[in-house]
Amino acid sequence: MSNLVEIRDLHFSYGKRAILSGLSMDFPRGKVIAVMGGSGSGKTTVLRLIGGQLIPRKGQVKVQGQVVHKLNTAGLYLLRRKMGMLFQHGALFTDLTVYENVAFPLREHTDLPEELIRNLVLMKLHAVGLRNAAALKPGEISGGMARRVALARSIALDPELIMYDEPFAGLDPISMGVTANLIRNLNTALGSTSVLVSHDVKECFAIADYVYFLSQGKIVAHGTPADMMASTDPYVHQFVNAEADGPVPFHYPGKSLADDLGLGVKA
Repeated sequence: MSNLVEIRDLHFSYGKRAILSGLSMDFPRGKVIAVMGGSGSGKTTVLRLIGGQLIPRKGQVKVQGQVVHKLNTAGLYLLRRKMGMLFQHGALFTDLTVYENVAFPLREHTDLPEELIRNLVLMKLHAVGLRNAAALKPGEISGGMARRVALARSIALDPELIMYDEPFAGLDPISMGVTANLIRNLNTALGSTSVLVSHDVKECFAIADYVYFLSQGKIVAHGTPADMMASTDPYVHQFVNAEADGPVPFHYPGKSLADDLGLGVKA
């Protein structure tokens, strides 16, 4: 099976602060791939590099065989038309209706007649269970429903690659389950490749075909969800079991409190 996205020896930093160090990852066509790890591990940065929002310091990201950071503006925009993005907080236009939000990318990137756009929008909303909410504004629906509207918008152009940035954040258990099932079912129906950035173990393991675990900008483990559940790796074990003690420290690295307070042992 060919890979839609290939990442090789990827390095990225903000100034002197390294974010990603030597990442190599494959995202096969038609699969749901989860990129997991704690806050600040570099998960969302991976999505931004795939989408061309950031330029790597070293290494490369290939999408459909094209090196993303080497594309000109026109080439990058053309590639992005084949991508869908579900932002962490939905990023819906609050002054537009649910219908207008989903119609926006179709009007922006196609010359389709309005009647066909209407049919496509209603089909996408029906797929996420919100066709009858088309006339409502984002402020008139729940957070979970708004996330589903954002999902409908992200698949409006039937993208080959769909990226999800923390799709379960802030959702109640029912909405989390609904969203997880939608991601899996839509990926199958569209034949897309899905990259799922999250720290929600239960939902990710239920729908992902493969998992990468990041810590401090490096891949510390990868495999199927079953592999990760059975892993004896200290980091994976701590993360999967939500344990406080382990390789991931509670405190940001640096000087001790005693040193900051001038209470350190003096020679």
